[in-house]
Amino acid sequence: MSRLLLTLSLLVCLLASCSKPPASYDTGPAAPPKIKLGFLVKQPEEPWFQYEWKGAEVAAKKYGFDLIKIGIPDGEKTLAAIDSLAANGAKGFVICTPDVRLGPAIVAKAKAAGLKVITVDDRFVGADGNFLTDVPYLGMSARKIGELSGRTLAEEMQRRGWAAADTAACIVTFEELDTARERTEGIIAALQAAGFPADRIYKTPQKTTDIPGSFDAANALLAQKTGVKNWLVAGMNDSGTLGAVRATEGNGFAAANVIGVGINGTDCLDELRKPSPTGFHGSIYASAPQEGFLTSEMLYLWVTEGKEPPLDTRTDGRLITRENFEAVLQIEGIL
Repeated sequence: MSRLLLTLSLLVCLLASCSKPPASYDTGPAAPPKIKLGFLVKQPEEPWFQYEWKGAEVAAKKYGFDLIKIGIPDGEKTLAAIDSLAANGAKGFVICTPDVRLGPAIVAKAKAAGLKVITVDDRFVGADGNFLTDVPYLGMSARKIGELSGRTLAEEMQRRGWAAADTAACIVTFEELDTARERTEGIIAALQAAGFPADRIYKTPQKTTDIPGSFDAANALLAQKTGVKNWLVAGMNDSGTLGAVRATEGNGFAAANVIGVGINGTDCLDELRKPSPTGFHGSIYASAPQEGFLTSEMLYLWVTEGKEPPLDTRTDGRLITRENFEAVLQIEGIL
C-alpha cells in the first residue's frame, strides 16, 4: 500500500512540474499597444506630400509608433479626419491644411479630443489674419529659398551673356498664401539686388496652384509683353514654373531663350530627365522627407516625453539641375 501511495505521489509531482512552462517560455506581461500618430496632407497625390509621408514612415520605424496617413483635400474632410484619429486612439497629428483659415477650428477640435498638433508647410492663420504663433510650425524658409531662386536666375542670365534690355522676368504669383508670397517676394528682391531692372519684372497671378493655373497666368502676360527676346521664369513652386515654361514654348520661345527656376525639387523630375534641355533650368530643392521625419519625430517626443517642439522651425534649400539632381535625390532616398 505504501509503495502504491509513493508511486501516486511521484506521478502527481511529475504532472505538476510538466504543467508549468519552462522559465524560458514565460513571455511575461503583454507589450503595450503602439502609440498612434496622424499625418494629414492637403494634396496626397502630389510628390511633395508623398515624400513627406516617406520621411514620416522612417520616423515611425525608428521610434516604433503607428503612422496614420490621411489625405484632406477640403475643410469637411479635415475635420472628419481629426474625429477619425481621435476614435482610433491617436495622440496627435502633423497637418498641412487645405485652407490656413481653418486653423482655429482645427486647434479647437484637436484640443477637445486631447490631440497634439504640429503644422507643416503652411502655417495656421487666425480670424484676424495673423499667424497662430502658439501652434508649433515647421516649414521651409520661404523668403531665403525665394532669394536663392532669384539669385540663380540672375547668375544663369549673366553666364549666358543676356542683356537686360532684351530680357524680362515672368513671376507667377499666388499671394493668397503667405508662404507663396514670401517666396515670390524673395525672388523679386534677389533679382533687383543683382541689378536686374525693376520695371522689367512682371508679376502675373495664377488662379489655381497647379500647372494649368500657371500656364494661363503666364500666357496672359506673354500676350501683353511683346518684343522680349529672353525670359526669366519663376513661381512659388515647381508647378508654377513648369506652367510658365510651357507657356513660353507655346508662344514660340526656344529653350535657349528661357531660364526657369522652380521651388520644391520634387515635381520636376520628369522635366529634368528629358533627353533635351527645356527652358526649365532647375529647382531649389527643399527636403520633403526631412520635413516629414522632423515633424513626426517632434510630435512623438512631445507625446511620449513631454518635450515641446519649437514654435517656429525653418529649413533651407539647394539648387538642383539636370547635372546633379540624381545624386542629390539618391542621398535623400527619393531616387
